[in-house]
Amino acid sequence: MPELDAPTTIKAFEERLLEVSSSLPKRLRQCADYVAANQDRIAVSTVATMAEGAGVQPSAFMRFCQILGFTGFSEMQKLFRESYSGGWPDYSTRLEHLRDSGSGSPSALLAEFVDAGRTSLESLLKTMDAEMLDAAVAALAKAHMVHIVGYRRSFPAASYLAYAFEKMDVPAMLHSGIGRLDSRHALRPGDVLIAISFAPYSAETVELAEAAHAAGVTVVAITDTVVSPLRKLDALILSVSEVDFGAFRSLSATLSLAITLAVAVGTMRQNGEI
Repeated sequence: MPELDAPTTIKAFEERLLEVSSSLPKRLRQCADYVAANQDRIAVSTVATMAEGAGVQPSAFMRFCQILGFTGFSEMQKLFRESYSGGWPDYSTRLEHLRDSGSGSPSALLAEFVDAGRTSLESLLKTMDAEMLDAAVAALAKAHMVHIVGYRRSFPAASYLAYAFEKMDVPAMLHSGIGRLDSRHALRPGDVLIAISFAPYSAETVELAEAAHAAGVTVVAITDTVVSPLRKLDALILSVSEVDFGAFRSLSATLSLAITLAVAVGTMRQNGEI
């Protein structure tokens, strides 16, 4: 493989990762899969920790970094540390930035988040693959049981879907991880899983989606970037991109897509179109 220049932005990193991952041998592919699902950990982890998470030796992980164009893990980590500090800081820092910019008044915040939500919704309308959406609705309408999983920021959308399906008499099960219960044994042939996850991706969501795929259960994935690990599961992909304000991302587009799925599936089942 010819030598490549190191990516200088997170977007370029994601494009490089997508470009090379399909041709990597097994061990290095494990590195690629782990990195795609855990980009948030690169800035704060050691190479030994990342290698352990990927299930490989540190030397293999170092080789993976070099294939991406970096001299080693330290150079790759530097990219993420610089981007992390300027892109997705912790919540205390985000609030501090809003205060310093004078954007923290309730009315100003409302205006900014409404504008970000409007942009997200317009983008969803323009970019949604209508054929993929139709296929997802058809699969969900025929499902014996709809399983739903979404952790962290995705949980409101996942719990809303469970609530809406229940009200429409659609058999549904929310996998919430309460009590650290592993409910993947509930997946059965003829079921469908809705997996919702955005960067940085939830390992629990990805693992359940992988288990569903391995069991022959159809996966409907609501996700974002081209390197989302959910895109590797032969899933029905519904892409959503949420615009942020002050490094805070709302769920305007995601919840609009969720209610669309719920109403469309409920209508199809009620009309006997399955």
